[in-house]
Amino acid sequence: MASSGIIVFIFTVLCICAVKSGFVKVECKAENVGQYGQQSLLECVVKTGQFVTDPTIRMVAWKKLNSPEDEGGLVLGFHRGKLDRPKRGYMFAEPTWDEKNMNVSLLITNTAVADDGDYKCMVITDSGDGSTVTTLKVQAKYSVPTVYSIPEKIVPNSESTLICESRGGYPQGTIRWFVEEKHDWTGSSKMEAKQSDDGLFQLTSRLSLSRGSTFSKYTCAVFNASGGKENEKTFEMPPPPPSSLGGIVYDTPHMIVVRPAGTILLLTVLFSNFSQSGIRENLNLNQPDPS
Repeated sequence: MASSGIIVFIFTVLCICAVKSGFVKVECKAENVGQYGQQSLLECVVKTGQFVTDPTIRMVAWKKLNSPEDEGGLVLGFHRGKLDRPKRGYMFAEPTWDEKNMNVSLLITNTAVADDGDYKCMVITDSGDGSTVTTLKVQAKYSVPTVYSIPEKIVPNSESTLICESRGGYPQGTIRWFVEEKHDWTGSSKMEAKQSDDGLFQLTSRLSLSRGSTFSKYTCAVFNASGGKENEKTFEMPPPPPSSLGGIVYDTPHMIVVRPAGTILLLTVLFSNFSQSGIRENLNLNQPDPS
């Protein structure tokens, strides 16, 4: 009989605890987007059942998770009426927050790449407790790309390389090439991504041009991790030099085009002699007959 009484007591306590915990629920926005170098907000509020009146929060713990199974490290905490010394850059979204305020949203004052990931918010009240996980996705926009060529002066009918660089973005994006602003030429390029100490990426793409390349414009476009185009830059090929086959072009009222150049001197002399002969004949015709 005694053992039966103990079992009933334990069962009753468990039921009461289960019901009490059901009175409190922590609701957070599942996914939040934060811009690098700006403020980020992880929205969370404590919701209580209809029978709970004037609840008081006894403990709040915000933890940054390294993995779903990890307990994480404390970034902001409140316990027994006192705010634990928070990690730098983390605070409650409402500066005047106290234990009667059910808005437990977390504010990150200067978002860094390291802030990207999952966060767990745990709350204990005098009417029950609850917890949930929310995610922060950090983004940083890539710079307007710079495009240059190797060699610096491209020679027609020779091999060359176009290089496109863009930096300061996160997460890792991609660079695509287009010719004449519409045809995708990315397959002929090779891209490299490097991550700096602050977690931001630098993208470098090299597009090889063969001897027979005839396009006049090559556009380098930077796309973010979601596939959206952020910036682009167009490289215009230098115009081809004048023909160097030995011909000469005369742009006069009487245009004469002669090739090859070896014959131009002879024809010029003949043309000159012919003109002088004509002038002398005209002069002779205009003179009176001496007889």
